Amino acid sequence: MTLELLQIYWWLIISVLGALLVFLLFVQGGQSMLLSTRNEQYRNLMVNSIGQKWELTFTTLVVFGGAFFASFPLFYSTSFGGAYWLWILILFTFVGQAVSYQYRRKRGNIYGTTFYDILLTINGCLGCFLLGVAVSMMFFGAEFKVTMGNILNPGSPVISQWAPSHGFEAIFCWKNWALGLAVVFLARMQGALYFMNNIKGDENFFKLNRRRVLVNGLVFVVLFLVFVGLLFTADGYQTVGKNSFMVVHNKYLFNYIDMWWCGLIFVSGVLLVLFGVFKSAFSTHYTKGIWWTGVGTVLVVLTLFWVAGFNDTPYYPSTTDINSSLSIYNSSSTHFTLTVMSVVSLLVPFVVAYIAYVWYKMDKKPLTPSDIEHDSHAY
Repeated sequence: MTLELLQIYWWLIISVLGALLVFLLFVQGGQSMLLSTRNEQYRNLMVNSIGQKWELTFTTLVVFGGAFFASFPLFYSTSFGGAYWLWILILFTFVGQAVSYQYRRKRGNIYGTTFYDILLTINGCLGCFLLGVAVSMMFFGAEFKVTMGNILNPGSPVISQWAPSHGFEAIFCWKNWALGLAVVFLARMQGALYFMNNIKGDENFFKLNRRRVLVNGLVFVVLFLVFVGLLFTADGYQTVGKNSFMVVHNKYLFNYIDMWWCGLIFVSGVLLVLFGVFKSAFSTHYTKGIWWTGVGTVLVVLTLFWVAGFNDTPYYPSTTDINSSLSIYNSSSTHFTLTVMSVVSLLVPFVVAYIAYVWYKMDKKPLTPSDIEHDSHAY
């Protein structure tokens, strides 16, 4: 394969990992509703239901970052190394999640379950929001400048120079809030859908989550429409040379038009999400909504990554220096590195099949209140 084909191939893999990560954030969405649930038995049910899957979300996030590091190292050093306050906050929320599942109801817990429920809620709300902000920078830009010659500077061999606030400016950019909040309410909606699918034996709990699906689903739709409006009217960059770019009005709208198949997938994903939400909210006892919204979410997020990186579009535009923007062509690893990793990537279908099998085995028997009362390993 040529270098260009390898770069396209690895952006496709990055897109798949990112889409799966957004779907798996239903774990964080379920956590975000813990403190608003007053019934202790319901809270324990929720934690033990999503506790079976929390490692999948965390692992997918790590693999997503690792794949970016290996395939597009200039992005990794620019974003992870430059906007470090943003990524450190994300990391801390996920560390709190891991600690909470380990100690929440274990012997010797001197803080009580409420303390760990607070940490899980922070991860569910703040973690999702910050991840949405991080992805939003791929469309609305970030304040950085890339100077390759700095690598020869013995005093400060730093290629990428970031804004003095090092990521805080992205958190407080109002445009980034649209996607950040949309991700939060999408995760909450899908968390409620997962509870409807995975927990049996309490009709009142089922009705509670059905209301949550409708409320969070409606808020998500409004926020997502705001984000789409901002995206379609946003200025983007177009590659005009090896390392040169020019401003194009409504760039992402034109990307969907130029890549018409991408637009069809986007619309299909949106319709699947809407069907899953309204079918679950207005049916008496429908439990399969998580699969409709899950597939729809993956399809929509895939297209967002595609319009961000394909059609000669830099996927990480710089608002400080337009020519410092990163594309899949000027930020990738070498031909040799991408080739070796492509061979390793052939194992991915087997890993996915294993995850699907384990998921099926864990969810084959629905969770009931009695299960957590007689399980010494319950979260």
